[in-house]
Amino acid sequence: MAAEIHSRPQTARPVLLNKIEGHSDAVNAAVLIPKEDGVITVSEDRTIRVWLKRDSGQYWPSIYHTVSSPCSCMSYHHDSRRIFIGQDNGAIVEFLISEDFNKMNHVKTYPAHQNRVSDMVFSLESEWVVSTGHDKSVSWMCTQSGSMLGRHYFTAWASCLQYDQETQHAFVGDHSGQITLLKLERQTYSTITTLKGHEGSVGALWWDPVQRLLFSGASDHSVIMWDIGGRKGRTLLLQGHHERVQALRYLQLTRQLVSCSADGGIAVWNMDTQREEAPQWLDSDSCQKCEQPFFWNIKQMWDTKTLGLRQHHCRKCGKAVCGKCSSKRSTFPIMGFEFPVRVCDACFETIKEEDRTPLATFHEGKHNIAHMDMDPSRGLMVTCGSDRIVKVNNSSLIPDNSLPHYTQLTVMDGVSCQWFLVSY
Repeated sequence: MAAEIHSRPQTARPVLLNKIEGHSDAVNAAVLIPKEDGVITVSEDRTIRVWLKRDSGQYWPSIYHTVSSPCSCMSYHHDSRRIFIGQDNGAIVEFLISEDFNKMNHVKTYPAHQNRVSDMVFSLESEWVVSTGHDKSVSWMCTQSGSMLGRHYFTAWASCLQYDQETQHAFVGDHSGQITLLKLERQTYSTITTLKGHEGSVGALWWDPVQRLLFSGASDHSVIMWDIGGRKGRTLLLQGHHERVQALRYLQLTRQLVSCSADGGIAVWNMDTQREEAPQWLDSDSCQKCEQPFFWNIKQMWDTKTLGLRQHHCRKCGKAVCGKCSSKRSTFPIMGFEFPVRVCDACFETIKEEDRTPLATFHEGKHNIAHMDMDPSRGLMVTCGSDRIVKVNNSSLIPDNSLPHYTQLTVMDGVSCQWFLVSY
């Protein structure tokens, strides 16, 4: 009998540390300020806020700036202290933050899109701001002149973006479930390829330029790793979430992937292990085990005088099978299945108990997570969501068996923020 593995074990108990006032509407993005005890947030309430920790231990907004339209996303460059805010009206606003993080000056407004800006990246090397929007386009604009350099349209909303500054390649995920790879130039571009693997809209992308790996999360509850550098079309499927995946971060040093979903699930995937690609599902008019016809196979049903059966697929071998021949369920983490999935009876017998050892850990964020940022050098992570909650925690949720762990967890409930200390 297969061992039952719960995909979200509770590993820690929070202890309240602090409480601060917060936003009055959904928080769409939050980033940690490098080398500072601070967080920058943007919200549907049209505010941009910089939170700094005071001597009292409380976090207070040192900058509280209101713009004309709800803030949908942001890109912050710490070395130059330049921040770009995407808005619901399609504009991108650039500000320059002072060295003491107590003042913010308007620099430029870019007419990037005709509808809500969904994601953006600022490149200091090329002095470009690349953005995607609900007008089904990706655009790139010059931050020196403020002029539009190029635009490409898709058949669906462009929802998320990653950009490789060295090669000027852009990865754009859209609501149809596709990821388009573009080579951007001044005044022109070229479409390199289209990646198809998700069955729902792509909500998050993360690009690792060192190993040249692309990670995507979607509303089909799955994460896919695309080996771009390998040039062999290798993909790995990771399934452990119960809701749409909305935030990703790959930690290259430890080779671990952190993914967050809309129901608050936080998954930490061990990518420093040998994994197998999930097989392609095979097509057949009859069960590839017992040869009974499926319900659309009229001829075989007539010839054998039997009723057609419903088609299923074994997640381990990919064969088309009937329900009777695939009555078993099992986890199979080496293929990315961290919770029990359908396997045929023959494959179930080949799965050993050690094959069911989890290759990911799961944690409860206890709020909707729409955006996430991490500072690996300090071991910090910040999450925010549509429930007006922002949480800051220590990313020691990534386990190191040789050391004790303490996690600082911040919960903003409505307009309040609570800090917790978690040990395990």
